[in-house]
Amino acid sequence: MSVNAKNLNETEFFYGHKACAGCGGSLAVRIALKVLGENAVAVLPAGCMSAVGFNFPQLCFGNNAIISTFAGTASMLTGVEAGLRAQGITDFHAVGFAGDGGTADIGLQALSGAIDRNDDILYICYDNEAYMNTGIQKSSLTPFGARTTTTPAGKNIRGNLRPKKNLFEIVAAHGIPYAATASVGYLNDFMRKVEKAKSIKGTKYIHILAPCPTGWGVKTDETVDIAKEVVDCGLWYLAEYENGEFTLNHQPKEFSSVESYLRKQSRFKHLTAEDIEIITQSRDAKWEFIHKNFN
Repeated sequence: MSVNAKNLNETEFFYGHKACAGCGGSLAVRIALKVLGENAVAVLPAGCMSAVGFNFPQLCFGNNAIISTFAGTASMLTGVEAGLRAQGITDFHAVGFAGDGGTADIGLQALSGAIDRNDDILYICYDNEAYMNTGIQKSSLTPFGARTTTTPAGKNIRGNLRPKKNLFEIVAAHGIPYAATASVGYLNDFMRKVEKAKSIKGTKYIHILAPCPTGWGVKTDETVDIAKEVVDCGLWYLAEYENGEFTLNHQPKEFSSVESYLRKQSRFKHLTAEDIEIITQSRDAKWEFIHKNFN
């Protein structure tokens, strides 16, 4: 029977942590470990989830977990998987949880290498669209127009001037066995994808959008709603890559307002009507590509 919100494992494997209220990343880690179960071995680099989950003398993981170097999530996963296999242990899942900066920037080389070797690991990127743990600095997954401490907004600068890196398609270009996008706003979809990845041999990658109320400037009880809205307005999409093909998992019947989504977040409050039109046009171009290339 497929895992869903009604039959999800009641045992907690990530609890008592020090994450900010409403943290999307902690929700992604909590749910993924519930699906993977007690035999999951987690690797986390320097970042939000290691900062809140490893507070001496308290360890907030109910299963085995270890902190890796910032750039080495995927390479340490490789070592964990190989080491356990060498000991004759087969009933486990090596899973990594890294943020957008630790994945798309500093960790990309190690991830690319792991995919090239087709190591039997699951890599989950919880994407809160900036280096939140160190003070909200821009990453290559920060969207156009967003204000961060390194892309300020003022009279002469309009926030981040670069588009969000399309890491899902970059990973797929490696010919990876399985890759997917997800959002904490659509948790049943995320659970299904983690469960599917659990059954596939080789390298698996899931990229889940996980809002940060602190960095995005939204209320702490709006995390799931804003994570759903980004999908509904078309600025994020739910898809899978498997057997060389892309599949779209969710097609909104009609896109909700891009402007409404952006205006709810203080990181975008400086945007002009022209800025919002640029973002909307970029969304439309992306969906044109999706409709041509995804099943």
